[in-house]
Amino acid sequence: MTESIQTFNKSTRQLLPEIKEGLKNYLQYMKGLGYEGVALSETSLRILDEWCKETMVETLDTIQKDLGACRRCKLHKGRKHIVFGDGNPRAKLVLVGEGPGYEEDLQGLPFVGKAGQLLTKMLKAINLLREEVYICNIIKCRPPKNRNPEPDEIAACIPFLRRQIRAIRPNLICTLGTFAAQALLGTDTPISQLRGRFRTYEDIPLLATYHPAYLLRNESKKREAWEDLQKLQEVYERA
Repeated sequence: MTESIQTFNKSTRQLLPEIKEGLKNYLQYMKGLGYEGVALSETSLRILDEWCKETMVETLDTIQKDLGACRRCKLHKGRKHIVFGDGNPRAKLVLVGEGPGYEEDLQGLPFVGKAGQLLTKMLKAINLLREEVYICNIIKCRPPKNRNPEPDEIAACIPFLRRQIRAIRPNLICTLGTFAAQALLGTDTPISQLRGRFRTYEDIPLLATYHPAYLLRNESKKREAWEDLQKLQEVYERA
């Protein structure tokens, strides 16, 4: 029963922009007929206010402008470029990694080094192109010597990631590696236990798998990653 209600609510939210546009056109029509206004109860006004909040979804451009030349954590001191994200702003699938590496910092784009090349092959294996998905990271600046992101750095950056996901409104999320999965799911469970099973993030199905950089160092894990990708493909094609 709860799942049915959640599905209904999600479907309703997706229709809100269309409902709002239809209401706007109707009110303009009524104005053309000479009506000066519409009497609404307090309850109706409150519902309309909630609808407006739901439909005021910001864009990736406005989020990036808000991020600006970010100095919210110490990582800004050593970066060359902020790596905001890249791909289809209306993607059905968002891939979330850990943070930029050396090549990403140089180019200002996510997953363009050796791990990125493997990610491209992984996507191709399930009939997806990079241009079809959206790729981003938990943190936007490269940590020194590619060390693990620290809690204060994740805390400074993750609000922007959450806003990116809300702006895109994907059907699916795939996290790549330990930190991406743990940060979005709010857990310290190891990636070996998180991978391979769908969970949810803000009502969006989320599948965790290994980071491509980890797979380059541990080829024995590629079979498990392939199993994860097959599950992702199956749900993606139904979405």
